[in-house]
Amino acid sequence: MIVVVLSNCPAKLRGDLTKWMFEINTNVYVGQFSARVRDELWERICENVRSGEATMVFSSHGEQKMDFRVHNTTWEPVDFDGLKLMLRPSPEYLESRKDLALKKGFSKAAKLRQSRRSVGKRPQMKQEEYVVLDLETTGLSYTEDEILEMAALLVKDGEPAESFQVLLSQNRSIPQNVVELTGITDDMVNREGIPIIQAIPLLTEFIGERSLVCHNGSFDLTFLQFACQKHRIAPVRNPYVDTLILARRKLRELPDMRLTTIARHFGLDIEGAHRALKDCYLTFGIYEKLKEM
Repeated sequence: MIVVVLSNCPAKLRGDLTKWMFEINTNVYVGQFSARVRDELWERICENVRSGEATMVFSSHGEQKMDFRVHNTTWEPVDFDGLKLMLRPSPEYLESRKDLALKKGFSKAAKLRQSRRSVGKRPQMKQEEYVVLDLETTGLSYTEDEILEMAALLVKDGEPAESFQVLLSQNRSIPQNVVELTGITDDMVNREGIPIIQAIPLLTEFIGERSLVCHNGSFDLTFLQFACQKHRIAPVRNPYVDTLILARRKLRELPDMRLTTIARHFGLDIEGAHRALKDCYLTFGIYEKLKEM
C-alpha cells in the first residue's frame, strides 16, 4: 500500500497522479505497485510539485512495516536506533530557513532513491567474506549534518583481514556533544581529515562488491548515499546484514539495542567505542556471536 499526500501542488500533477492512484480525498492518493514504479513515481512527483509539499508513506520490510519520504517539508525523517521517526524542526531552525529558496528537482527523496533499493536484499547468514561498515557523524540529520569518520573491516573466513579508516575534513566546528562522545576534535580533523569527495571512492574501492554488515545500517547508508548523490558519485548498492535487526530478534531481554549494550552482553571490550573502526570490530564480534545463536 502506498499513500501520497500533496499540498499546494499544480493541478497538472494532480491529474497525472489520478492515472496511477485513487484520489480518496483532496490531494490524498492511494495505490499499489512495485518498488521500481513507486520510486520512479516519487521522483516524478518531486520534479513537478514545484514549491508544493509532498509526503509518501509505503510498506517496507523494516520492523515498523512502513517507511516514508518527504519533499519540501520542514519535518524530516530520521533513523533512531533502527526506528524511523519524524524530526520536528525547532522555531529557530524554521526562522533560519525562512529566506532560503526551495530547490526544484533533485530532491532529498530522489537522492535516496537508489539507497532504498538495497533495503531487504540481505545476504545469507553464512559468508566466507564480508565487510563491516561504520560511520561517525556530526548529528542525526543526513541533510544538515556531515559524515565525520568512515571505517570498514574486511572479514575472511570469520577473521578480520584488513581495515580501512579515514577522518573527513569539515566546513564547521564539530559539536561539543560529538567531541565528548567520539573524542574526535577539530584539531584532529584539521590535521588528518581529507575531503569527502576523495574519501568515498577510497571506501567503495575497499568494499568492492562484497556484502556489508552494519549496526543500524539504514542510518549509515542513508548518510553515505546522500553524500554520494550530493557529490555526483556512484551510490553504494551492496546488500547488507543489519546486526540491530538480528539482535532485536534474538536478544529481546536487553534494555536497549545500542552497539555498546549488545557488546557488553557478549563480553566484548568496549574501550574506544564510538570511533568508527572500533565500532566495526564490535559489530564484527556481535555478528559472529549472533550467528551462533
